[in-house]
Amino acid sequence: MELQGYEEECAKVFLEQQDRLFAEPVASNYDEALEFLEDSFACVFDSADEIRQYWEENGTDASGMSDEEILESLEVFELPCGKYMVVEA
Repeated sequence: MELQGYEEECAKVFLEQQDRLFAEPVASNYDEALEFLEDSFACVFDSADEIRQYWEENGTDASGMSDEEILESLEVFELPCGKYMVVEA
């Protein structure tokens, strides 16, 4: 699932937590954050199972990872609404 409907929430969370993935900020405001997320094909998921399925469809072997390990991955950002954004860096 793309960001559709979650753009504002995703951009805010990414702005606050982008230092998890990058040593230097890649976005300094809302518009830059949203553009970066769209350019990097960030996606929103409901659960660790959906993230696992997405990763495996895209060539990442996540079969040995627990749900907790998936949700604690650096590229997974928890959104206030209870969903998860994945940013491929």
